Amino acid sequence: MQKDLGNYRKSYEKSELIEERVSDNPMQLFQTWFYETEQSDSVEEPNAMTVSTAGLDGYPKSRVVLLKKYTDEGFIFYTNYDSEKGRAIATNPKVCISFFWPGLERQIIIKGKAEKIAENLSDGYFESRPDGSKLGAMASDQSSVIPSRGVLESKLKELELAYEGKEIQRPKNWGGYIVKPVSIEFWQGRPNRLHDRIRYSLQPDFDWKIERLAP
Repeated sequence: MQKDLGNYRKSYEKSELIEERVSDNPMQLFQTWFYETEQSDSVEEPNAMTVSTAGLDGYPKSRVVLLKKYTDEGFIFYTNYDSEKGRAIATNPKVCISFFWPGLERQIIIKGKAEKIAENLSDGYFESRPDGSKLGAMASDQSSVIPSRGVLESKLKELELAYEGKEIQRPKNWGGYIVKPVSIEFWQGRPNRLHDRIRYSLQPDFDWKIERLAP
């Protein structure tokens, strides 16, 4: 089986990214781009991002998760700490996260270190979730091999009965990570494949160095 995709072509002409017009702080530019993505209605889930880790088997692995908060310090998402990604982060906290917003012809690539957020912050977010999502997190031993979907559904029903009318506490093996960036690259599609790429690199004095990269 084969399919030649060589004739797929698209001309990127929606915007530009010029050094003289960007902020000194990449988080401010991220906030601007994220707001513009939200307002454009061109992306169904603007907070969907790809998280890449160095796996315990030596292979890199990428998966899509949802960004739940960003601050001046970094990017926060939630997961099971015992999952494949959680175990990978525990061994090597250097990760890459990326956003692709095709409707605006933009992507952002972020390299940084992931670390667990404070337990009370994970508690606060967990409490804000619907009960079904809370129990789903408890029912799933994320990344483990299971014999069938029925196992999950049965466990969820057991938990629904056990916690009926009761407060659902956050499992200790579930919570948030914050990715603190050391490099943030903004990519804007341009005509003739001469795309704009602006990279911010964190310096020892905590200022950001701004450089243009060849496309």
